[in-house]
Amino acid sequence: MPALSLDHYNIYCTDLDATVRFYERYVGLTNGERPPFPFPGAWMYAGEKAILHLVSETGRGDQGSGAIDHIAINCADIRGTLDQIKKDGVAFEVKKVPARPLQQVFVHDPDGVMIELNFWHEEDVAELAGYDPMANKVTAEKQKVPA
Repeated sequence: MPALSLDHYNIYCTDLDATVRFYERYVGLTNGERPPFPFPGAWMYAGEKAILHLVSETGRGDQGSGAIDHIAINCADIRGTLDQIKKDGVAFEVKKVPARPLQQVFVHDPDGVMIELNFWHEEDVAELAGYDPMANKVTAEKQKVPA
């Protein structure tokens, strides 16, 4: 029985509206059709596929990433994404993967879940100036350039 692909992930959120807005605005998912479950929630779509299920008002005390470190999503338009994140004052970190044409933007959703936005084959952004992917940090001899 081989696995074929990841179907979706589920997050228990404390503020459904804020969480939906976050994933729409910074990840580019769309709030779409959801079965009529007897509890509040939302299904967030990437194209025709609901890849994120949100559930709220469950009474659960645990939020955030827990044992899961982060969720990674392939995206497009790193420059536009960073511009929106900066405009809204959302904390973020930009990294580049060694030996791959991949830039990553890390943000946290309203419940503290770390989201890795992957941008393949896009022009390096100015926020990476001085970043050493092998050291996973900005080198001492180079200054990070704000965009």
